[in-house]
Amino acid sequence: MSNRFESKIVIVTGAASGIGEKTAIKFANEGAKVVIADINKEMGSIVADQIKKNNGEALFVETNVAEFISVDNMVSQTLDTFGIPDVLINNAGINVFGEPLNMPDSEWKRAFSVDLDGVWFGCKAVLPHMLKKNKGSIVNVASVHGIQIIPNCFPYPVAKHGVIGLTKALAVDYAAKGIKINSISPGYIETPIIDRFFNTKPDPIAARKEAENHQPIKRMGTTDEIANTIMFMSSDECNYMIGANIVVDGGITLRMHENEDTGAG
Repeated sequence: MSNRFESKIVIVTGAASGIGEKTAIKFANEGAKVVIADINKEMGSIVADQIKKNNGEALFVETNVAEFISVDNMVSQTLDTFGIPDVLINNAGINVFGEPLNMPDSEWKRAFSVDLDGVWFGCKAVLPHMLKKNKGSIVNVASVHGIQIIPNCFPYPVAKHGVIGLTKALAVDYAAKGIKINSISPGYIETPIIDRFFNTKPDPIAARKEAENHQPIKRMGTTDEIANTIMFMSSDECNYMIGANIVVDGGITLRMHENEDTGAG
């Protein structure tokens, strides 16, 4: 087992399930002290306990990323328990899809409060401490929605475009101070969120199969595949990567349109 993150202090938001959970466990397996920051107390505690049972170090902190005071409190508990964080993974997010003109303003605000404000609040709370060490790594989890527009998904892609813009802006401002900030844009990944999405369809199995067939790779991605990339981006193996957005999507954004057989230009 690699120990790339031996004694490193890592915060993962949205770590109670899906990509966040897998990422937190992988960090712990490579020697990190991991903070599980999630709004779901029951599931987040289970992840922390699982890490501890495997002789890892973990702390669960109930966190609402949509509120800066909650994020700042989580970082304070991290400092008190482990010390200054070396790595922050801003992973927490929610799917908010609606018809633009019929969508209530509350849904717009709900999407941005978690998917964009939550990422900024994580950076805002952690950066002052990383700057004291002149070293740190932040990975913001964006989405293929941040580079392509899928119909009927408003306003989620607007927020995810914002995450990529935020990443680049902060990366430029803090690169000379030893902080590297990058983003990752996953495609269709096997997570509880995507399961819930398929379950809203009249035929969930058919909907899943259709989505798989749209992928050039003919399958969904795994949380393991995304976590592996996040860990590489967080490590000292890629300290020259500044403000990058890494797309890990099985090739789906390479496709220009749905009908792959026409050859039309």
